[in-house]
Amino acid sequence: MKIKRVVIVGGGTAGWMAANHLGVELRRDPEIEITLIESKNIPVIGVGEGTVPKIKETLKKFGISELDLLTCCDATFKQGIKFSNWMDAKKKDVNFYYHPFSSPYPSGFDITNYWLNNRDKFEFSKLSEIYSIAELNRSPKQISSPPFIGVVDYAYHFNAAKFSDLLARNAREKLSVKHRFETIAQVLLHDDGSIKALAYESGIMEEFDFYIDCSGFAALLVGGAMKVPFLDKSSQIQTDTALALQEPTADSDEIQPYTLATAHKAGWIWDIPLTNRRGVGFVYSSKYLSEDEAVQKFSKYVGRDLQNANLRRVPMKIGYRELFWDKNCVALGLAQGFVEPLEATSILVTDFAANLVARNFPSMREDIPVVAGYCNKVMAYTWERVIDFVQLHYFISDRRDSDFWIDNTENAVVSDALRDRLDMWKIGVPKKIDFFSSFDIFGVENYLFVLYGMDYPTRPGVLGVNEESKAKELVRDVQQKSIQMANSLLSHRAWLTELRKALALQSA
Repeated sequence: MKIKRVVIVGGGTAGWMAANHLGVELRRDPEIEITLIESKNIPVIGVGEGTVPKIKETLKKFGISELDLLTCCDATFKQGIKFSNWMDAKKKDVNFYYHPFSSPYPSGFDITNYWLNNRDKFEFSKLSEIYSIAELNRSPKQISSPPFIGVVDYAYHFNAAKFSDLLARNAREKLSVKHRFETIAQVLLHDDGSIKALAYESGIMEEFDFYIDCSGFAALLVGGAMKVPFLDKSSQIQTDTALALQEPTADSDEIQPYTLATAHKAGWIWDIPLTNRRGVGFVYSSKYLSEDEAVQKFSKYVGRDLQNANLRRVPMKIGYRELFWDKNCVALGLAQGFVEPLEATSILVTDFAANLVARNFPSMREDIPVVAGYCNKVMAYTWERVIDFVQLHYFISDRRDSDFWIDNTENAVVSDALRDRLDMWKIGVPKKIDFFSSFDIFGVENYLFVLYGMDYPTRPGVLGVNEESKAKELVRDVQQKSIQMANSLLSHRAWLTELRKALALQSA
């Protein structure tokens, strides 16, 4: 039987990202109809405001312009993540490092061994051209830079609710995705366990051929109706709660071109700048910190008493579905799984999974078992490696100033894959061939910046005379280039202000 009617249950970033991916990939078939249904009674989580450069490819695929993103979503540029206090402050003069969106191989030359032999002389992230640009709060783009292109690579921070609205408008207007508001009262199943129909509180019952579950942590279809087990990974990622806050900013305030991730005794704090506010979140483990203590520490960070503030408490269920694709139902976004916000994994994995489904979408129901089997293997591998990468930040820290850090380092439960890799990387630097699959969302360059930003003890190799000479020259060149670019670029705030002025002149 041909699959013609596809429904997406739930809006938000996950639902509308799925709608756009499916809309683009399936629009060549006029018989396929895509409908997105969301409830007015169920709020969207919507705290994910950070992305990685892959989002630019996705926006171009959807036909969404960079200008629309910047003007509609309070968006700013993100050149990477600045990690502060993730190491023992007593042992480091500069207790921060960058995980940038750039290569640690200047001119393609691997200078990791040179750094290992000279690690006391400069931080590893100074091998990135963004270092001075980020430290001086510069824009990654010149005024004349074309859309989606800068002097260094970048992603975005944005208002998640407004981003969802932009995706929704694009899906409805350009890709003919239908949109309705309904609240689901019941999910009806066929005898084989696949989904037959949705019964709404309005009294209507509606059948579709294929169902996409984007209903958030509730996982209404895949978890509630189909009972697909959830694989709990809280033994590896122990943070389980976030307190989120929106702090207004003034037009005169500088805008940092990075996400700031500041560690504390039981987790970390995200600080994400938009054009008109900061999104700030206190991530912690309730096993080691009470909510009252968390609010006190969060207050100290923000600089005002948050006891009566409008804090949004977000419980975090760490893990993923045993099957993200079961029969005629696929789960995306929080319904599929979640790893805490470190490294902006939520939107990244949702985008990856939605693209995977759209590009492998079966035309006939009898094709589902083959396609689902393949995609489930891909996503299980992807989730495991994402969990490894997030856990890496905790596991290799030398902080021992609280029970949280002791348990996340000395007593941690770690996957065999991560432990094997870390054992290998004690005797030799990470290499591209250490990453077996293109489904490793985080690869060798990502690991290098985190490992050596946190002083991972890889044994230095013998440093040849020619290698040392060439590496020394490249390090000098990349650091000089970073300073020169920083001096030639507008501040982040100034670039965005100039954009608004130019748009105002055009419309005058």
